[in-house]
Amino acid sequence: MINYYKTVENRLVSIEAIQDGCWVSAVCPTESEVAFLTDQLGIDQGFVRSSLDEEETSRVEQEEDQTLLIIDLPLAETNSDDTIQYTTAPIGIVMLPKQIVTISLKSNPLIGEFAGGLVKNVPTHHKNTFLFTLLLRIAARYLQHLKQIDKLSMRMEHQLHKSMKNKELIQLLGLEKSLVYFSTSLKANELTMEKILRGRILKLYEEDQDLLEDVLIETKQAIEMCNIYASILSGTMDAFASVISNNLNIVMKVLTSITILMAIPTMVSSFYGMNVSGLPLPYFWFPCVLAAVLTIIVAIILVKKNMFY
Repeated sequence: MINYYKTVENRLVSIEAIQDGCWVSAVCPTESEVAFLTDQLGIDQGFVRSSLDEEETSRVEQEEDQTLLIIDLPLAETNSDDTIQYTTAPIGIVMLPKQIVTISLKSNPLIGEFAGGLVKNVPTHHKNTFLFTLLLRIAARYLQHLKQIDKLSMRMEHQLHKSMKNKELIQLLGLEKSLVYFSTSLKANELTMEKILRGRILKLYEEDQDLLEDVLIETKQAIEMCNIYASILSGTMDAFASVISNNLNIVMKVLTSITILMAIPTMVSSFYGMNVSGLPLPYFWFPCVLAAVLTIIVAIILVKKNMFY
């Protein structure tokens, strides 16, 4: 789907046809729409294909009068079991001489915020300002999702304190995987923005440079938060793995102690049940008393050695 937007009186409004100084939003474009982007707008075909590649990493590339910027943005998806999975997806931003074009393979709330007018003071005719505002919102979205991941991990931790269940452990593993995705994408975004900040790709004015520096600060903060949460979550997983292993050892210790106690009457009965002569006190009551006495003595020894807890 391709939509056109333009800033009119400081408000982003939808327009019917492409104009100079407008923003072209292409979300999950069809083959005919891809042909429109390459033929009508003159976008390099490699730029379009790279923007629609799910495995494309963050980078910046320039070709004649066009500049391609690919940035990874965070996504929150709900699974079939109502759990939230955080991933990243690339979005391509193409700077044309008269328009700015965003190309993404998946729909995302960020584009919806801009298209719905929720982000104020976004001049589409100032392409650099529009670009850096978009990057700032992407960095803020990372911080927002990281806070959600922290809250979810704390909730899972409280549930695990009550009962050890595989569901909570699998969810913690999913959050740890999400943090790996975020960390990789944020570091790639940081390198791309630092490359733009040098001023060789885009001509930066003072206001643009200040805005891009704010984006870099937000990105660095997101990277630091991601590393902190990943360390905490990894430590939590290791701690719970140790707790589970310790609980298993306790269960095995108790079962072993019970097995030892149950083996004593069996051993005594086996000796006195053999068809041989010469056993001491070959009476019915003696093996029962001997088995009971030995069992009580061994039980006292095991209790003193803390074998039942």
